[in-house]
Amino acid sequence: MEIKKAEFVVSNTDYRKCPDTGLPEYAFIGRSNVGKSSLINMLTHQKGLAKTSVRPGKTQLINHFLINNEWYLVDLPGYGYARTSKTSREKWQKMITDYLLKREALVNVFVLVDSRIPPQKIDLEFINFLGMNGTPLSIIFTKIDKQKQREIAATVNTYRQTLAEVWEELPEMLMTSSVTGFGRDRVLARIDEINQQLKQH
Repeated sequence: MEIKKAEFVVSNTDYRKCPDTGLPEYAFIGRSNVGKSSLINMLTHQKGLAKTSVRPGKTQLINHFLINNEWYLVDLPGYGYARTSKTSREKWQKMITDYLLKREALVNVFVLVDSRIPPQKIDLEFINFLGMNGTPLSIIFTKIDKQKQREIAATVNTYRQTLAEVWEELPEMLMTSSVTGFGRDRVLARIDEINQQLKQH
């Protein structure tokens, strides 16, 4: 799949106000500073599409981007960022949870994790939460350009072993680097596969 057109459509705090076009939605989410905005910009070949920031917690809304007039890329706020008030965190959490569990147009969630860091409790809990609720997901390991192949393999292996304790069939795992563009084709191919499956039903 080649992305010929990517445009920002709307930001929301409520899943019910999201675009009502019937097009499939692919959500991207991860802990703060996992490299989500950089990955979105790399996938779309548009440097400023998603706002990148060194300050964690930049994304605070559900952001819809229309891709090729065929599907939406949805940029969700990061989870686990604590430098906001408890009330704000609870609002964010409800907004994200409602979208993930109640949004009918959502067909796959890409959960981003930093390939340099061993499995964190918050990431595992989030992945298992999606699994228990039957929300289709893929895991994207980011920043693979920052370390050696064997170190990446060790992190992925630990994830596999840890998730295998509760998962019968493990979610798909993809490697990416926003710096080199590695993994871009694979992520887009996965979206294309799902889009083709949806058209057959």
